[in-house]
Amino acid sequence: MRVTRAAIVLAGGDPVAPQVKTQLPDDAVVIAADSGLHQAGPLGLHVDYVVGDLDSADPDAVERAQDAGAVVERHPPDKDATDLELALDRARAVGAQQVTVVGGTGGRLDHFVANVMLLASARFADLAIDARLGAAYVAVAQGARPPHVIDGTPGSLLTLLPAGGDAIGITTTGLQYPLHDATLRPGTTRGVSNVLVDAPGSVLLQHGTLLVIQPSGGAA
Repeated sequence: MRVTRAAIVLAGGDPVAPQVKTQLPDDAVVIAADSGLHQAGPLGLHVDYVVGDLDSADPDAVERAQDAGAVVERHPPDKDATDLELALDRARAVGAQQVTVVGGTGGRLDHFVANVMLLASARFADLAIDARLGAAYVAVAQGARPPHVIDGTPGSLLTLLPAGGDAIGITTTGLQYPLHDATLRPGTTRGVSNVLVDAPGSVLLQHGTLLVIQPSGGAA
């Protein structure tokens, strides 16, 4: 089994811009979550695993990926997890510590919201997870870890959303509206539409989980 520190998970949804390739980790295992397989060609990526019930992926594309060496893990349609969750499970199983999710925008709102919440799930707290979702960049910041570095263009928007409970002891640098040992509770809008004024900025929290969302994509 190939073991790597980094994994790229390709999710279904709207096509990804080819320039996203320059923002992805090198030498990463590539895992396609069902129709996320269709993102691989425009990004020039070789797929190592295709995971899901495969109800959305083109059967010919699945066969071509398999012929090219991909391992296909077909799950029954009546399953208790989304294809993205299954792909994150596979990333962990191959030894990944860092996971970048690509795609996942468009389509059903419930799937999109569920998958964004999944990124911040306590179940995957052992993984360093970020995502390129359309034009946006999303990173998961966890308590008791080193500060999360915020790259991007000064003047660009940034939102901090607590996930799964209170985010406690938040301290930021480089933002127009700083936080100093603050607490954000689920449902608050206090962290919405902050502004990066001095790049790189940072966010540190003592306990809990934050989604750090940069609508314009963060650093290239």
